[in-house]
Amino acid sequence: MTTTSLNPVERTALLTAALRSAETLREDRLYSDPYAERLVGDIGPKLLAEVRAATFPADRPRSLPSTPDYNAIRTRFFDDYLQRAAADRQMTQIVLAPAGMDSRAYRLPWPEHIRYFEVDRPAVLAFKSERLDGVSPRVDHRTVAVDLTAADWEQRLIAAGYDPSLPSTWLLEGLLYYIPGADTHRMLDRVAALMAPGSRIAADIVNSAALTLPHMRGLLDVFEGWGCPWVYGDDEPEQLFAGHGFDVRAVQPGEPEADFGRWPDAVPDREIKDVRRVFFVTGRRATGAGRS
Repeated sequence: MTTTSLNPVERTALLTAALRSAETLREDRLYSDPYAERLVGDIGPKLLAEVRAATFPADRPRSLPSTPDYNAIRTRFFDDYLQRAAADRQMTQIVLAPAGMDSRAYRLPWPEHIRYFEVDRPAVLAFKSERLDGVSPRVDHRTVAVDLTAADWEQRLIAAGYDPSLPSTWLLEGLLYYIPGADTHRMLDRVAALMAPGSRIAADIVNSAALTLPHMRGLLDVFEGWGCPWVYGDDEPEQLFAGHGFDVRAVQPGEPEADFGRWPDAVPDREIKDVRRVFFVTGRRATGAGRS
């Protein structure tokens, strides 16, 4: 398969692969992804070049967040989170939705009790399978080729072996800013309905100012030009997730647990308004809010 089989949103997964490939080549890398280079396709480097040109302009100081540093921190942060969750013997299921060009199933060690699900559109999973031909996952690995807007994706996930009565850990990485607010609420409701008590969730999300501040236009215009604009942000992610039965906390890149010595910018206090933010959200299905 070629990258022409992927639509604009699907192609952003190639940008992530290109960023992870570049990070792997750094001496001070936060992780190593030996499969990222296979997954960048023919346009991944071009997408990364556009983002770099917008982020690091030759004629003026950087005013946008550093996408390479952000992506490196995000990947490492969620690597660590998923590995901690998997270490709990009561946690038997991990779900990546969407999975994109992620290679955690192949590059990280996983306990034998884990069943690992990747949910994404058929074209994405087909491209990824072809690129990783001959590489064996290091976990009981199940793919679910379905669009997350489909009416039956939950049933497709269950048919692949997911058990809603058992604890699970879900990662919604690189998703929520691409879908409208109403779809975000529906997504969180649908995920929550599949979670047993003791289940965990993780996600990344931007704030509303990140979509409107003038100095963010350079990056926003790149994604809009690709046909996949950022359309949703939330200033209070804890409240957003609480409204769907989750007890979470949100940290920003550059805060002690989400820095790894790489975030180049100051981290403004949460009380300060009209500044761009990105949040890493982690938490659990709230007590008493289990699946009905």
